Amino acid sequence: MKPRKLITFLIVTSATVASIFVQPMEVGAQVRIFNTVKQKLSEGKQVIGGTVSTADPDIYCAVANSGFDFTWIEMQHSPLTYTDVARMIWACRDAPAIPFIRVPDATEGDIQKATDIGALGIIIPMVDNIEKVRNAITFAKYPPVGKRSQGGGQYRALWGNDYRQAANDNIMIVAMIESPAGVKIAEEIASVTGVDVVFAASSDLGSFTGRRQGDPSYEALVTEIKEATMGAGLALGGPLAWLTTREGYSFFQGPGATSLVRTGARVILDEADPCKNLPAGVAPVEGEDPCP
Repeated sequence: MKPRKLITFLIVTSATVASIFVQPMEVGAQVRIFNTVKQKLSEGKQVIGGTVSTADPDIYCAVANSGFDFTWIEMQHSPLTYTDVARMIWACRDAPAIPFIRVPDATEGDIQKATDIGALGIIIPMVDNIEKVRNAITFAKYPPVGKRSQGGGQYRALWGNDYRQAANDNIMIVAMIESPAGVKIAEEIASVTGVDVVFAASSDLGSFTGRRQGDPSYEALVTEIKEATMGAGLALGGPLAWLTTREGYSFFQGPGATSLVRTGARVILDEADPCKNLPAGVAPVEGEDPCP
């Protein structure tokens, strides 16, 4: 092929390839929702996430396939790297649990990496100023909503070739309120377009105030978060312990992998107990009575 024809061919080919990945949405086109957490919340259902803070893909897959609605991948309080998390998500790419990542901070680099490796939920810690959550949305969303750049990553292999067109409608933003400073601007946080869930961080609210659940001042903070969130029509998040003790919550952080292992071990050992479910006075082996 002559040099001029080769150059023309390369230009046309490049433009064609680019058009595949940067196609504008047609007016009135229906967006595919593949984030089942978003779908369930829109239907008024409650969702629970299993927490993962270890880099073992087997543990991640066990949590992702155990019935949780999403995985809460803990990068703020763990040594996990984005390489670790990318491998974990890819190893269990067909699991029903949707990957959510609590990023170390709401920086452009953190959120870009989290979305590129396939997270459909970005959990923003310590939201105590409004710019933090606004920036997070900007970094997580493609233009024209935000300024997320398009590059490498495994998101398309995970979520389909229409990912670029559907990403903005599937990626969720969870804003965590963990301090009195955050509570003061709870209404502002909940009013930001693009926030899907406001999460009341029970432990840190206690840590920052020196109060415990049940104390009037603590409960006043929790109530303020709840009223701001529900008043804005957003999902309200909290620890799993609040599932049966507080009304209005629909997004829960569940236990970590080590806790799940302990719980599973106890269930197995209880079932293996020869004295379990025996009528009073009946020995498991005739002539012996090891059960008190």
